[in-house]
Amino acid sequence: MAIEDLEKEKGVPKDVLIEAIELALVSAYKKNYGTSQNVRVSIDRDSGDIDVFMRKNVVEEVGDELTEISLEDAMELDSRYIAGDIIEYQVTPRDFGRIAAQTAKQVVVQRIREAERGMVYDDYVTKQGEIVTGVIQRIGYDSVFVNIGKAEGKLVAGEQTPSETYVVNNRIKAYIMDVKNTPKGPQIYLSRSHPGLVKKLFELEVPEIQEGIVEIKSVAREAGLRTKIAVYTADENVDPVGACVGSRGARVRNVVEELFGEKIDIIVWSEDTAEFIAKALSPAKPDKVMINEEEKTALVIVADTQLSLAIGKEGQNVRLAAKLCGWKIDIKSASQYDELNDDEDFDDIEYVDEDFDEETAYVDGEVDEMDEATIEADESEVDDTVIEDADEIDDDRSEK
Repeated sequence: MAIEDLEKEKGVPKDVLIEAIELALVSAYKKNYGTSQNVRVSIDRDSGDIDVFMRKNVVEEVGDELTEISLEDAMELDSRYIAGDIIEYQVTPRDFGRIAAQTAKQVVVQRIREAERGMVYDDYVTKQGEIVTGVIQRIGYDSVFVNIGKAEGKLVAGEQTPSETYVVNNRIKAYIMDVKNTPKGPQIYLSRSHPGLVKKLFELEVPEIQEGIVEIKSVAREAGLRTKIAVYTADENVDPVGACVGSRGARVRNVVEELFGEKIDIIVWSEDTAEFIAKALSPAKPDKVMINEEEKTALVIVADTQLSLAIGKEGQNVRLAAKLCGWKIDIKSASQYDELNDDEDFDDIEYVDEDFDEETAYVDGEVDEMDEATIEADESEVDDTVIEDADEIDDDRSEK
């Protein structure tokens, strides 16, 4: 049977197609022969022969002759019938084959379309939160449509990165943010601005993350501008920041290139809240961190010369640090703190570490100029630029 070929080619079970055709033929029979009789259509699974049966309920008194038969008449056909049984009469019309063929074709096409949509949905709904590579197919008024293989992904304006330019036929990687099953088929929503995109890109580039040796604890991102990620490992022999940076900055450079030059700060995660907040504010070096566990707020004191560095351009550095840690952070210079000296709401926790930013990598988006794998802070945001060569970082860590 042709249905068996369709089952192999399209992956739609044979029984599902036959049951759908049988139901459709019932409607076609009633429509073409103007009857409201209760009928059943049966298709032989082996030969493909089609039979139509009229069904009547056995009752004591007949109320509707089209759907009911009296018990007395039923017992004349077979004495074993009792009230409540159903009698079937074969009523297959001579020309029903033509009607059946037309109906079957329509039903099969519709069922295959529905099945294919269902398979696409089932396939991509399991990929939610993953990265997909596609080709930009067309650009609408405020959305970019991406061919991702069996389906089309939609990159809406709110999930696009402002600094990126999208060109038809260009290949891009995108984060599958949501998958919805609609009457027109599965709708796959993509994102280029989601923090999960950065996380997944690092997973692709860093084997230690794939193997679970290094873990990305949190990501804070302002798409197109800067991202901070906190990494951790329980293995004392592994440097989590170095693993993410790679030899001469190769791994992180690939991520930066995919994000079209977005700057990335990689820091070591710590379960010590004060220490983590201090590292999150890199490249600034806090003198003191005081925390209020109950309100999840932190007061950070920095040298007067470090204040603008800690805050960052338009507050970007402290804003990202707050997102990364999940704490509200208030920064004051040493002179401001001396004037106010108001820390009664904070726990007596002081964090000072002269060397903490040796565990932090600052990657500038100008990847074309990173031949020497220079890892640096953004010079446009700070006066005191931190510049460290990747090889020097590896040497320092090996000495430790």
